[in-house]
Amino acid sequence: NVMINGVHHIALKARDEVNFEEVLAFYGETLGCPAVRTWGEGAGRGAMLDLGNTLLEVFADGAGLPDKGRFAHIALRTDDVDGMIEQMRALGRPILVEPKDAVLGGDYPIRVGFCQGPAGEEVEFFCER
Repeated sequence: NVMINGVHHIALKARDEVNFEEVLAFYGETLGCPAVRTWGEGAGRGAMLDLGNTLLEVFADGAGLPDKGRFAHIALRTDDVDGMIEQMRALGRPILVEPKDAVLGGDYPIRVGFCQGPAGEEVEFFCER
């Protein structure tokens, strides 16, 4: 029986080469997710960033994609949703959902908050309660 044993990476297309640099700075410097490999030149550039338990693959050639076409959102685990949202607010990132408590499946309490990432993607900060 062949089975899935985890998520290797999630792919995100930046709007262009300038936005590619903004995406790398946001995930790499702001959120502390180091690049583990980079490749290519110009619009053919790519990178993989270590998100902790999976990789984020970023491409520079996403011109012409609708913002919501990149992916719905990426959920990043944190111990402090409120602190992450405040950090994003201080950096001028649009806050899409203020920190709030929720329950998934009736018995799975969580706290979440969302901001907009530099490529138009939604970034969720997620904490189990």
